Amino acid sequence: MLGVEVSSVITARVLKIAAGGETAQREFELMIAEKAEAGAQLQAKLAKLGPQASPATALKTTLRHYRRKVTANRVRLSR
Repeated sequence: MLGVEVSSVITARVLKIAAGGETAQREFELMIAEKAEAGAQLQAKLAKLGPQASPATALKTTLRHYRRKVTANRVRLSR
């Protein structure tokens, strides 16, 4: 489930950032960069769908996009 994965990523990031130091700073910077990039990528995907796309298609596209990002972060942070 996406919600559970998101929660685990948030927890892992908070713990990493709370520990402080260089690793925390890198994680914080990576998090901000990833969020900006993911938002821009999603905007491009939704624009390609065009105005004729149904809300259900836009939602499916959005969830698939963020699920991939969240899964990649969960795997990276679990190492």
